[in-house]
Amino acid sequence: MAKEDYYALLGIERNASAEEMKKAYRKKAMQFHPDRNPGDKKAEEMFKKVSEAYEVLQDADKRAAYDRFGHAAFETPGSGGPGGMRGGAGGFHDPFDIFREVFSQGGGGGGIFEEMFGGGGGGHEAGRDGADLRYDLEITLEEAARGMEKEISFRKLVACSHCDGSGAEPGSKRVTCPTCRGAGQIRRSGGIIVFAQTCPTCGGSGKKTEKACTVCRGEGRTPKTTKLNLRVPPGVDTGSRLRSAGNGEAGAAGGAPGDLYIVITVKEHELFERQGDNLFCEIPIKFTLATLGGVIEVPTLSGKATLKIPAGTQSGTTFRLRDRGVTNLRSGHPGDQLVRVHVEVPSSLSAEQRRILEEFARVSGDAAEPTSRSFFEKAKKFF
Repeated sequence: MAKEDYYALLGIERNASAEEMKKAYRKKAMQFHPDRNPGDKKAEEMFKKVSEAYEVLQDADKRAAYDRFGHAAFETPGSGGPGGMRGGAGGFHDPFDIFREVFSQGGGGGGIFEEMFGGGGGGHEAGRDGADLRYDLEITLEEAARGMEKEISFRKLVACSHCDGSGAEPGSKRVTCPTCRGAGQIRRSGGIIVFAQTCPTCGGSGKKTEKACTVCRGEGRTPKTTKLNLRVPPGVDTGSRLRSAGNGEAGAAGGAPGDLYIVITVKEHELFERQGDNLFCEIPIKFTLATLGGVIEVPTLSGKATLKIPAGTQSGTTFRLRDRGVTNLRSGHPGDQLVRVHVEVPSSLSAEQRRILEEFARVSGDAAEPTSRSFFEKAKKFF
């Protein structure tokens, strides 16, 4: 499917100036921004398209390459292209990164994100997004294999109940910011260049609360112990991360909440060792069972299982129990359990046991030939 023309996406002529392009992009981005169109996939897709178009056309070298070659200029993934771009297919970054671009000289703030959502002196509160949080959770191998539900509790910043997160004392008014006088920015002259910076007093909104909330002191957030019912899916392992969207710290002044990341650690098991989706264990068996064969019961994470030991089983033989391992986190299919048997040799014998074994050795010829014939044939040249 052919990609849409970048100039058409922004609604500008091919000879449009940088300022005209910037204004057109700002209008389109505000129209399709996900925050203004929650749940609208088409708007989100258009937002990405216009952001991609602007990222190319606002750069003089990339724009020249596009004017000459069109979309073909950026077709080789990761090659850099004529414009020296980096990234995935087409060489584009995350479209949301464009909002971090600083248009004012000196890097003192500003940027199109702030201009669109309050940094340019509008009447909207300039909220700050809440921080992401990490919670370390230690679970058993059984819980990792089967999955589990657990209630966890942790401290985080939540919206202040006294001011509903606004940071303003209920009933107080919002007045023009005395620092920037409603502009949302403060400007400093450095010769022929004017440096613009987001107002530190109002955060770019141009407004200031007449009286700060007496509980949160204007922050809009207070610390609180929070409980959360967490579902851990089967198949997690040490290092697995679970994301709980929106359960991080509350944003300040109406900003979006952060996310909570649960980092899993699985305790070592006294019997089983995990190898991917498979479980491994060693079981000692009597030498008589290894010689004569028989049936034994072996432990698994889901209860007991029956294992047949053939006659003549050698020490170190590994048996496989199908579907008795750990459920794969993605496919949902269980692994296997591997059982390696270790033949135990008795360290002490009664007189009767010794007499019987000596008779066995005599009858079987073991007394005269204590090593296997195949080994003796290989080793006799050393004698």
